[in-house]
Amino acid sequence: MGKRIKVLYTIPNFDTAGSGKVVYDLVNGLNKTSFEPEICCFHNRGEYFKVIQSLGVKIHLFQFATPYRPFLSFPFRLCKIYRFFKKNQFDIIYSWHWSSDFSEPLAAKLAGIPFVYTKKAMGWGNKAWRWRSQLSTKIIAINSDMVKGFLKPYKTKVEYIPLGVDIDYFKPIKKKYNDVEGNEILKEDFVIVSVANLVPVKGIEIVLEAVKQINNRQIKVFVVGDDTNNYGKELKSKYKNLINVFFLGKKLDVRQYLAIADVFVIPTKDEGRKEGMPIAPLEAMASGRIVIGSNIPGIRDILKSDLLFRPGSINDLISKINFVRDLSPKQRTNLEFEMRNNVVSRFSLKHFLKGHENLYNSLLK
Repeated sequence: MGKRIKVLYTIPNFDTAGSGKVVYDLVNGLNKTSFEPEICCFHNRGEYFKVIQSLGVKIHLFQFATPYRPFLSFPFRLCKIYRFFKKNQFDIIYSWHWSSDFSEPLAAKLAGIPFVYTKKAMGWGNKAWRWRSQLSTKIIAINSDMVKGFLKPYKTKVEYIPLGVDIDYFKPIKKKYNDVEGNEILKEDFVIVSVANLVPVKGIEIVLEAVKQINNRQIKVFVVGDDTNNYGKELKSKYKNLINVFFLGKKLDVRQYLAIADVFVIPTKDEGRKEGMPIAPLEAMASGRIVIGSNIPGIRDILKSDLLFRPGSINDLISKINFVRDLSPKQRTNLEFEMRNNVVSRFSLKHFLKGHENLYNSLLK
């Protein structure tokens, strides 16, 4: 066996799954006969760190990025990062840092090591992003709006590799009518499920307002996500009188909740720090569920136009809910099959891993 390509994945922490789960999938799924993955993070705290340890790969605890100020000492702090990269003889450095930091790619460039970063969100508000991009060897875009938009000046460096889901873990689930945590579901009910990290930009209130206006108790909404923060508490307080709305809290395994769904809704607003590509709707689609979502970057990459609604539009969402409700059994089955097929052909973990392996090989030709 020849020398394996040594790839260092850098990420600030594993306080939550989020990007950590993507790093896990990359490290776990890489062909180990060709690649030697290692991980670097700032500390070993966080619930998900133990999961990462189970991968059995080398984990470095090191400050791989440094603030620019004070400027006088910046070269010395940068030199520490450069020496760390050089000493460990990494072939590729792949950053999952969320910020626009450019100290990391600068240290990699000084060390003569190809540097790759994934643009995870739609923010592009400062010069540091341009510096980070100029210093990078390759930039991975996870939605097409990035490619056509703010990353267009770097088109020779940009690779479009959307996120992927495990289609063997998320596979077609038979519709279930059993109680979910004591909440009764009848066969005549129409169940809407939304899985999200409950923050204001997710727009969960748009779904709840739509159901409130439809005013049909047979339409039930199940919200899965941590509802202990201020936004979650506000939602529960505001809609506490809706007997057909249920807040289930954060769940590690969402499959049993997808099983009760007639439709999955992702109502993210077109404002604030917009995500690059949400995974939850892909998981629902892979599970054979119909998904409707707001027409924003990332979501419009995965859904056809007739399943998209104007961001923030309650009336438009109502029309989409009614569209799904009015489908015949055969139409519903066909659409569920189409949803699953879309993920299998375009957004599977297999495609995601292959895209990265091809990129790594191309960097070292």
